[in-house]
Amino acid sequence: MGEKVVAGGFDLSDRHRYREKLRQCLEGLGLLLDQKRFDRPRNLMGLEIELNLAGPDGMPRMMNAEVLERIASRDFQTELGMFNLEVNIAPHRLGGRVFDQLAEELRTGLGYADRKAAEVDAGIIMIGILPTLDQDDLVSANLSDVDRYALLNDQIVAARGEDFTLDIQGVERLVCTSASITPEAACTSVQLHLQVTPARFAAVWNAAQAVTAVQIAVGANAPFLFGRELWRESRPPLFEQATDTRPAELRAQGVRPRTWFGERWVNSAYELFEENLRFFPPLLPICDEEEPLRVIADGGVPQLKELVLHNGTIYRWNRPVYGIADGVPHLRVENRVLPAGPTVSDVLANAAFYYGLVRALAEDSRPVWTRLPFASAASNFDAACRYGIDAELLWPAPRRGGGVTRVPAIKLVREELLPLAAAGLDAWGVAPADRDHYLGIIEERCRRRVNGASWQVDTYHEALAAGLGREAALAATTRRYRELMLAGEPVHTWPTGCPDLQGPQARRG
Repeated sequence: MGEKVVAGGFDLSDRHRYREKLRQCLEGLGLLLDQKRFDRPRNLMGLEIELNLAGPDGMPRMMNAEVLERIASRDFQTELGMFNLEVNIAPHRLGGRVFDQLAEELRTGLGYADRKAAEVDAGIIMIGILPTLDQDDLVSANLSDVDRYALLNDQIVAARGEDFTLDIQGVERLVCTSASITPEAACTSVQLHLQVTPARFAAVWNAAQAVTAVQIAVGANAPFLFGRELWRESRPPLFEQATDTRPAELRAQGVRPRTWFGERWVNSAYELFEENLRFFPPLLPICDEEEPLRVIADGGVPQLKELVLHNGTIYRWNRPVYGIADGVPHLRVENRVLPAGPTVSDVLANAAFYYGLVRALAEDSRPVWTRLPFASAASNFDAACRYGIDAELLWPAPRRGGGVTRVPAIKLVREELLPLAAAGLDAWGVAPADRDHYLGIIEERCRRRVNGASWQVDTYHEALAAGLGREAALAATTRRYRELMLAGEPVHTWPTGCPDLQGPQARRG
């Protein structure tokens, strides 16, 4: 969805032409795969982080246009809501001290952006969902002033034909409606990209799907929405419901949601793109002039823009990506599971854990996806989102022929998955110092049973116990979170509570 699009209506002929172009693009993708035209292994990874803007009071600031004008860097872009930004890090080769290099780049870039935001009395917060967001903040008037967002909103609203209903039952229950997709903007995430060859794609994607639950269990950081304590990672249910083009009748018929975990392990990247065409109607039928089959026949590399655009409107937690670099096509697995934050160290610990674990599992002689039913992987994802670091997950028993057993997530991570992740990072050639430092952060989270979500919840409840009302407690938690985020120590070291609590605040909210 990074391409610029022009807002406007579509007629029946536009949709018919777009569907035909999608078919041609899919056929073109198949030809490129058959002809082995894709890039060689390069061990490239990429990173994107979505951010929130908030004022010194912890409340959201709808100022991304002003902040971006001051930042004046292509590394920073708009996101869906006016209180959102996104930072994109250039691809890096996995190996050596890559995570420390990334840490330095992120701290420098985010520090600069935060100073620029301060010029308009705002600051940057890396967090899964900003706790102080109110329903009135997430209305269509607060969509970023970019044509593609307005057009996407119009098309999803038209496809649904009625208001969106948010109904999330967690520690508390949230029930409300929205006339737009803007509540999706509350979800700020980290996207981890890994370039893979076609031959390795299925193994990497399957491995990534298998570990989504443990990623969330150790990395959950979004327990609040609209003043309610919900799931430990409330982004997935919010994202699914805020982008759901299905009215109740289509849901009852089993029509798949556009935010989708999936329903099976795969054997190729082609299968996922084909599923996208087979299951999901186009939302943005914008056609390019390129004739992909003619380009291939002439020995060129097609952009497949229709396929890429359609793919960007289907929100898989692990998304297949087709791209071109230096005139050569490549495939990536885009892991979209993790929330942003809490600190740069935490983000990179999550990344190191993911890249190491996926490498080890993808090369295992007994792949986990041959021993774990896909339905169990989906169930694990739900459990991890609900319960975070306290989740219990289904996982293949270590002994041969042992079936699937239920195990606490922290036990699974510490005893089985961290050693695998370490071996995977060794296989990438990551330096032992980086490996041990960043995986050590995951180990300590598990040992102390602390992640971003648990810290937020504990600090919020301490604020309530100190006499603050609900809104004031969430604002105090947010201010303290930002203070500790800027200090930079990993979240498992953070003390709970808000030292700045004062009497007058306790009477607010």
